[in-house]
Amino acid sequence: METPHLDPSHREAALKTTALAATLLFAHGQTTERTVIAAERLGRALGITVRVLPYWGEITVEIEGTPISQIVPAKPLGVDMGRVLAVTTVIDQVCDGTLPSDAAHSALISASRLPPASTARFTLFAALGAASLGVIFGALEATILLLIAASAAIGALARRWLSGFSANPLVQPLCAALIAGIVAAAAGRSGLPAISLVAFCPCMVLVPGPHILNGAIDLARTRMALGIARLAYAAVIVVLICAGLLCGFAAVGAELATTGSTRPVPLAVDVIAAGCAVASFGAFFSMPWLLLPFPIAVGMFAHAVRWALVVVAGESAATGTLVSCMLVGIIVTPVVDRLHLPFAALAFSAVVSMMPGFFLFNAAAGLVELVSIGPSAPASLLTGIAANGVTAFLIIMAMTVGLILPRMLFDRFSSARQQSR
Repeated sequence: METPHLDPSHREAALKTTALAATLLFAHGQTTERTVIAAERLGRALGITVRVLPYWGEITVEIEGTPISQIVPAKPLGVDMGRVLAVTTVIDQVCDGTLPSDAAHSALISASRLPPASTARFTLFAALGAASLGVIFGALEATILLLIAASAAIGALARRWLSGFSANPLVQPLCAALIAGIVAAAAGRSGLPAISLVAFCPCMVLVPGPHILNGAIDLARTRMALGIARLAYAAVIVVLICAGLLCGFAAVGAELATTGSTRPVPLAVDVIAAGCAVASFGAFFSMPWLLLPFPIAVGMFAHAVRWALVVVAGESAATGTLVSCMLVGIIVTPVVDRLHLPFAALAFSAVVSMMPGFFLFNAAAGLVELVSIGPSAPASLLTGIAANGVTAFLIIMAMTVGLILPRMLFDRFSSARQQSR
C-alpha cells in the first residue's frame, strides 16, 4: 500500500506507532542500525515508507514523499534486553499479520512497561559478578570475596534506591563507586590484604560496556555525531566511577595505592568465575532467564581460549582478548539477528570478564598518587601509570574490534546476499 493513498488519520497513527517502536529500541540498547531497520520494516507493514534519523536526544521519523514527520525525544541511556525482545516480537507479529495493525501501538506500550530485573535478582547478581571478577584477578581468600560481594550488593541496593529519586543515570555509578571506596578503605585500615581488588571489583560491574560497543559501531558506520556522543557518555561514567572510588578512600582518610600484576588462577576456576560474571551482567540487562545459558556458555568458552593464549602460549592480554572477542562476535552475531536481541548487550555480557577495569582503576590510582607525591615521584610510578593506561586502552580496542568486526562483515555479506536475490 502506498503512503499517499492512506487515510490521513491512519497515516498519522502509523507514523506514531513506528516512532514509538524506534524510540523504545533506541533507548533500551539496540544498535542504531538494527533500530532503523526494525522501524522501517514496521512502517512498511503499517502501510507507510519511513526514514528513521536517530540522534543523541531524539529520533526523527519521516514519511518519504511527504513533508510529514515526527520528532520524538530519545536518549540511549539504558540497556533492557527484555523490553527490546518484547518490542521486536510485536514488530514481527505485525509484519507476519498475526497482530492487527490497530493493536500494535497498545502492544508497544505494554512492552515499554515491562519491569526490569527485580531488586533481589539485581543485588544478588551484582554481588556474584563482583566476587567472580575478584576470583578472575586472583583473589581466592573467602574473606576478601565476601567483602567484595557485600560491597557490590550495598552498591546495587543504593543504585536501585537512587533510581526512585533521580532519573540522572550518572548519579548511580558515582554513589556505588563511592561505597566501594569506603568499604575498601575501611577494610584496609583493618589490615586486610588485597585492598585494591576489594575496591576495583565492585566498580568493574559499573563499566558501561554496551555503550562503548554501540558507540564504536556507530563510528564504524560513519554515524560520527551519535558515535562520539555514545563514547563521551561512556567516558563520563568511567570518570565518575574513578572519582567516586577515590573520594571514598579520601572520606575514610586513606589512599588507594597502585598494585602489581595479578596472579593467574587455574583454568577451571577461571572459566567458572567467567560464567558467573556473565550471568550477573545478564541480570543487569534484564535478560530473560531462558536466554541466559547461551551467553554464559559463550563467555566460558571465550575465557578458556583467552586463558590458553595468555597463560599457556604466553601471548599478551590484548592479543588473547582480541582472538576471544572475535570468536564471541562470530558466534553471537547470527543468534542476535535471529532472536532480534541487542548485539552490544549480549556480546558484552559474554566478554565482561575481560574488561580491563583493574588496569584502568590502577592507572587512576597512580595518577592520584603522582599528584600527592609531586616532583619527587619515582620513575617506576610513571612507568606503572603508563603501562596500566596503555594496557587498558589496548584491551578495550581489542574487545571493540574483535566484537564489531564479525558484526560488520556479517551485515555486509547479508546485504550482498539479499541484493543478489
